[in-house]
Amino acid sequence: MPGRHFSISMLATVIQQAIILLAMGWALSLNVRKGWHNPRLMILTSGFWFGLATTVCMIQPLTVAPGVLLDARNGVMFVAGLFAGPLSGALAALMAGGFRLWIGGDGAITGLINLWLALLLGLGFRHCVTQGWLQIRIRHLLPVVLLLHAGTLVVVTLLMGPESRLLLPVHLWPFLAVMVPLTLMLTHILRDAEQRQWEQAALKESESRLRAITGALPDLMFVMDEDGRYLEVMASQPSLLYPVDDSVIGKRVDELFKAEQAEMFVNFIRETLTRTHPHRLVYELETFEGRRIFESQAQAMDAPLDHRRAVVVLTRDITQRVRNETELRIAAVAFESFEGMLVTDAQNRILRVNRAFTDITGYTADEVMGYTPALFSSGQHGPEFYRQMWQCINEQGHWQGEICNKRKSGQVYPQWLSISAVRDEQGTVSHYVASITDITQRKKDAERINHLAFYDGVTGLPNRRSLNERIRQHQDDRHGAGLVFIDLDNFKDINDLWGLAVGDQLLLQAAQRLNKSLREQDMVARLGGDEFVVLLTGLPRDRNRAAALLEQTGHRLLALLEQPYVHENHMLRCSASMGVVLLENSELAPDELVQQAELAMYDAKRGGKGKLRFFDPRMQEVVAQRLRLEEDILRGLEAEEFRAHFQPQFDFQGHMIGAEALVRWYHPERGVLAPGAFIAVADEAGLMNRIDRMVLTQSCRQMAAWARLPAFRDFTLSVNISAARLYQAEFIEDVLAIFEQTGVSPTAIKLEITESMLLDDMPTAIARMQTLKAHGVRFAIDDFGTGYSSLLYLQQLPLDQLKIDQSFVRALPADENSLSIIQAIVAMAHSLKLEVIAEGVETEAQRQLLHQHGCHHYQGYLLSRPEPAEVVEAMLAERLCS
Repeated sequence: MPGRHFSISMLATVIQQAIILLAMGWALSLNVRKGWHNPRLMILTSGFWFGLATTVCMIQPLTVAPGVLLDARNGVMFVAGLFAGPLSGALAALMAGGFRLWIGGDGAITGLINLWLALLLGLGFRHCVTQGWLQIRIRHLLPVVLLLHAGTLVVVTLLMGPESRLLLPVHLWPFLAVMVPLTLMLTHILRDAEQRQWEQAALKESESRLRAITGALPDLMFVMDEDGRYLEVMASQPSLLYPVDDSVIGKRVDELFKAEQAEMFVNFIRETLTRTHPHRLVYELETFEGRRIFESQAQAMDAPLDHRRAVVVLTRDITQRVRNETELRIAAVAFESFEGMLVTDAQNRILRVNRAFTDITGYTADEVMGYTPALFSSGQHGPEFYRQMWQCINEQGHWQGEICNKRKSGQVYPQWLSISAVRDEQGTVSHYVASITDITQRKKDAERINHLAFYDGVTGLPNRRSLNERIRQHQDDRHGAGLVFIDLDNFKDINDLWGLAVGDQLLLQAAQRLNKSLREQDMVARLGGDEFVVLLTGLPRDRNRAAALLEQTGHRLLALLEQPYVHENHMLRCSASMGVVLLENSELAPDELVQQAELAMYDAKRGGKGKLRFFDPRMQEVVAQRLRLEEDILRGLEAEEFRAHFQPQFDFQGHMIGAEALVRWYHPERGVLAPGAFIAVADEAGLMNRIDRMVLTQSCRQMAAWARLPAFRDFTLSVNISAARLYQAEFIEDVLAIFEQTGVSPTAIKLEITESMLLDDMPTAIARMQTLKAHGVRFAIDDFGTGYSSLLYLQQLPLDQLKIDQSFVRALPADENSLSIIQAIVAMAHSLKLEVIAEGVETEAQRQLLHQHGCHHYQGYLLSRPEPAEVVEAMLAERLCS
């Protein structure tokens, strides 16, 4: 039997147990680190190591009595339950229990029970920790560990005989003094290993999350020290600033950027280091893809890197965002323009309208939201109209045109409507945007200009233009027609004596008498002043019978006009003289026929007041003269006798701003001829194309030469284009070829087209003008105010200038009707943001009157006649020097 004192051999056994426990702690901590990411393997290896440790402890036990052994097995099993859990603990208990049974002895069963009780005690403590009732701390572990080992000694003591129990005090305190600290130490070792593993796992998870975040950010992230040195650079995609690789690390910003840019970055970093919150900087840099805008946000790091303060910077390319924001601001301003704007979704439900829309329609935004534009339908357009409109939108993406819609008040009004489809990235229509313009006033203005252009403002009768149109219509009529030119005798005396107002009243009464006395098919026109023309139609084809009827009607009108005119209490008398012509020759222009009637009227006046005379045409001579002229024009073209002269154009201050190219015929026998002597015959003979091309080529060559002179830097040369030329298939190619051949800049050329030319084929004219406009060519409408239909289409034409016809200008300042037309033209030009110029200015009074009414550019004999190029050049030089 062992002695009653704790012998040296017993102490050695206890030390061996301690060494086993410490080695076991190291092995188990290593197992925790290695098997952390494989839970199933962890269960097996933990159970094995705890079972092995328990078995080794039992191999070197402290023998208290035969079959009664003391060792650290229960401490190991407790720790197994606490840290390894039920599965690993059960595996360890089975290994240790099997070994204990194999050893045998009187205490085998008791030892086995002790193993399982220690395991259950550890599992119980584990449960309490999981529930939060206890913590793995000494103050909670110590009572449990003391209980564990004290209980082991008590159980062992119960197995001893009476004599052996006397040894309990000898073994109790040394055993507890060794086993309790060892158990606590083993617990601490495993807890520390487990804690470190948790921390490492959390760190790896945090690093993984950070890498994922930085990889997902469309930013360049870098760490820089306070001197602007790159310590770390990260980017999810290739950088626009510089290559993102190790070559950047360690470099300063002044090695990668210009001095001023580097200084900006360093100041930004140092400013960030003085703040506790993030610092933001927006700047522009030149990159591989051009100039870009960047936004950087920096935050100072809490801890220094390499003993230097540092910041973390996120840099993002915001070029597109800035562009989008700019476009949104522009779009917002555009949306609140003077034009009504309406936005719908793909189902045509209204999403948004602007203030101008409310002003035009009377509907507020709240009143139309969610409705379709069918709410505004006037009912004046059928299904086919809308079917074609939507077909155009679906196929071309946009549509524009005139449409009649209804205001909230129920009033139907005309509007110019433009609709565009908005498509997303997949090409699917997401919205429709419509702009509406109320063209009520514009149509009224157009009608007013049309009326002023074709009707007399005093009497309401058709004017010369309307008369000419009607004459053309009846020249080829199978029935006969005739003209009666009427001039009121002594009307000037009445005007001078009684004033213009009384004169206008007399003219109005005369017009009413003429209108009432004629058939509905006949026409009365006022040419101006006291001159009227009556067009009688439906006359017999027989010349004698038609002449007799004309004479009879003329004498009846003479008698009617000779009757007194009543003004207030005064009786005014005014006879008339008449000239009559039969419309027998369809080759004569209307103006020529009117002129023949006028000549006959003057012949009547020479015979005395109140007379009527017929005109006797000599048509054979006129035809012969035309044929001779046509042949002469052909000869002149071959001999290059046609040359361009240039009539300067001036502003109100007298600065020469441009010129108009006008053709002159240097005839070898008749001298220099103006266009009036040959243009009409050339046009009828189909020779205008050749003349136009010759003039355009000479003008472009001259403008190219002038462009090299500083005085002509802002000079624009206008060239007339005939209708035959405009509608030629090769017109555009030919004009561009002339530009290239002569070297002239298209921006220095302005092509003038007459208003009536556009009426032949408006879509073709617009398309060809837009093509040349894209090359820089400017356009002007010549003789504006003499047409009518094109007024509604002015907004579609790519125009730069309107030219007031000289017939209106020459009537100034006496003709109020012409002045009214000019005022209307100027107002329309200004509303359409077009320049306006007046031609045919011959007096200073005309120029002053035009200036007062908003026309500040002029052309006419008052300022200069058409001259050769060298004269114009000298004139401009003289003006610059003066």
